[in-house]
This record gives sequence, C-alpha cells and structure tokens, in this order.
Amino acid sequence: MSMEEGLSLVTIINSVASFMQNGGIFMWVIAATWAIGLAISMDRFLKLANKYDIDGPSFMNELQRYILSNDIQGAIRVCSGSMAMLPKVLKSGLKRSTQSPDQIQNAIDATALEVIPKIELRLNYLQLIANISTLFGLLGTIQGLIMAFAALKDVDPTQKAQFLADGISMAMNTTFLGLLAAISIMVFHTFLSSKSEKIVNEIDEYSVKLMDLLGTKKISE
Repeated sequence: MSMEEGLSLVTIINSVASFMQNGGIFMWVIAATWAIGLAISMDRFLKLANKYDIDGPSFMNELQRYILSNDIQGAIRVCSGSMAMLPKVLKSGLKRSTQSPDQIQNAIDATALEVIPKIELRLNYLQLIANISTLFGLLGTIQGLIMAFAALKDVDPTQKAQFLADGISMAMNTTFLGLLAAISIMVFHTFLSSKSEKIVNEIDEYSVKLMDLLGTKKISE
C-alpha cells in the first residue's frame, strides 16, 4: 500500500468515526441493528441461493427420464445427490412409489411441512430490523432537534452556534444512517423472500407432477 493510499484510508476512517460520534448514541444502536440484519441476510443468501435452491425444470426433466424408464432407484439416487429442498421432498414420494397415491402424498406433504420452515427461517426478522432502524433514526432526529432548540434558549450566546450545529448534525446523521440501514435490509428482504417463494412454489408444482408421473407409470404397468 502506497503512502497516498494509506493517508486516504486514514482520512476515510476518521470521517466515519466523526460521522458516528456526531450522531450520538443512536448511531451505534442503528449500526449494531444493521450488522445483525446483514449477518442474517448473508446467512439466508448462502442457504437460499446456494444450498436450498436448484434448477427445478432441469432437475424434473432428469427425474422424469428415470421414472418413465421404471428406474425408481435411479431417481432416488439423483435426489440423494443434492442438498436442495426440492429433491428432498420428491425423494420422500419416490420412496413410497409402490404404495397408494394417498400414502405417497402424505409422505410428500410431511416432508414439505418439515422443509418449508427452514426455507423461510428468520426472513421475518429482516422486516423487523428495517423498521427498527428507521425508528431509531427518527429517535436520533428528535434528540438532535431537541438539542438544537435547547441551544436557542438556555445556552450561552457564545456557544449557541456550536450547540445548534451539533444538534442539527445529530439529527441529520441518525436520519441518514437509519434510512440507509432500513433501505438496504428491505432490498435484501425482498430478494430473499422472492427466492424463498420460488423454492416453495417449485416444491408445490413438481410434487404434483411427480404424483402424475407415478400414476402414469402404474397405469402403464
């Protein structure tokens, strides 16, 4: 790192530290709340985007080839090769492929009830965190305005300008950070909720298709 880059980094750090300090105690509350929201968002992103999701149409096409070829064990092996939620649900139905449609459906439903809460886990917290960040930003704004108005009444005239500036700075800084935290968490919440809904919808859709495929296979037999 060059000397200029080092000085630039120090300047940025000092600016952030001054920004946080001028905003008062609520800045640190908002920052802590934001950090929790980002941690939850990252955990959910890694799970929903990488672990729990799968290309549903491609996976179902592969599964269909095995089922129509009467290779149920091969279809089960395909499901076992993935950690995604859709294969896990369909696998429970395939394991009961020789039983009645009601028993197959019960197995699928039971597994779906098990995995759907995992898919939607902690997503509601993100909405709560976004609201909390906004409200703490508003509290900081009110605190800053109270300080600013107090400067107009009780403070020595020589210090009025400084107290007024400090109050306005506190109000603006907390408003900015509270809205920034809330907006970013709301964006993550919207994206993750869409991903979660996509996985759940595919479970519903391809469970029905699996039942249809297994019924067609039994008729052909």
